[in-house]
Amino acid sequence: MLPNAVTIATWGIVSKDRKKRTTAWYPSCVDFRKTYYVLPNLFTLSCILSGFASLALSASGDNEANLYLAALAICFGLLFDTFDGRVARLTKTQTDLGRDLDSLADVIAFGAAPALLMYKWGLNHFGLLGIFMAGLYVCAGAMRLARFNVLSRRDQASGKVKPGKFMLGLPIPAAASVLVFMVIVSHNAGSYQLVSEGSTALIVLVLSALMVSRVRFRSFKELRLNLKTVGVILLVVGVCAAIVMAGLEKALIFLFLVLAYVVLGLAEEVIFFRRRRAQERSELHTPAPEPAPTQEEEVLRELGAFDGVDEESEPVKDPLAGPHHA
Repeated sequence: MLPNAVTIATWGIVSKDRKKRTTAWYPSCVDFRKTYYVLPNLFTLSCILSGFASLALSASGDNEANLYLAALAICFGLLFDTFDGRVARLTKTQTDLGRDLDSLADVIAFGAAPALLMYKWGLNHFGLLGIFMAGLYVCAGAMRLARFNVLSRRDQASGKVKPGKFMLGLPIPAAASVLVFMVIVSHNAGSYQLVSEGSTALIVLVLSALMVSRVRFRSFKELRLNLKTVGVILLVVGVCAAIVMAGLEKALIFLFLVLAYVVLGLAEEVIFFRRRRAQERSELHTPAPEPAPTQEEEVLRELGAFDGVDEESEPVKDPLAGPHHA
């Protein structure tokens, strides 16, 4: 009996000591919410990998199969880019790191990759001029993303939380979609290139100009279900059904949707041009509010650091002096 009691007591002491060490080294409460920050970044990094795959396929040769696969890789990048922002808003894990990483991913997947694809597909016949036009597209996309980041930080500093209805300049994913679906439609139609080299160069230059322009395009982030929205949806579905019934390539539906988005932005800019410019002039002439004092200035004022400055700025009136008459 005694040895058994000693063994049980010793085992109890050892188990208690083991629990203490386990509690010290391995916390029982694990905050799994911290892992949510990885999810949107995984989508963004997948977009970068898709862009790199497209670059590798485009640089491997001029044959139609590689260029078609390069275009499909950019389509996967479009899919990942669509979900990274929505996942970040859904999990409430929006950070400055994710926003800057998303811009870098867009430059690679929707800037450099489509530019090289277009150079191999229809701009290489122009020689150095084709390289310049493809590089101009990349530069315009980079400027568009830099301006977007500056405006986003300005809105965040001013306390604006809700996303705007419009975006300044054509988004770079939309511009890349036009170029990519041109290649896909041509491949599915059995032709290497449906449009001429001159038309391809013109499309690249127009898209580059729209990205750095002041034309406003809808963001569709505040889309509400009303009669107007239902009517537009029915119209789009009808046109898509007509394309399918006419025996045309199904990839033409996506090209039509992107072109309709671009035309919609240009049409709204022409219709509401005067109203928007008048609004911008009124905002320019509105006096800016005085900046609020910082916490350091408030502490120094409480300590009397600005008493001498205030006395010098205001003239001292003699109470014994009478009114002066001219």
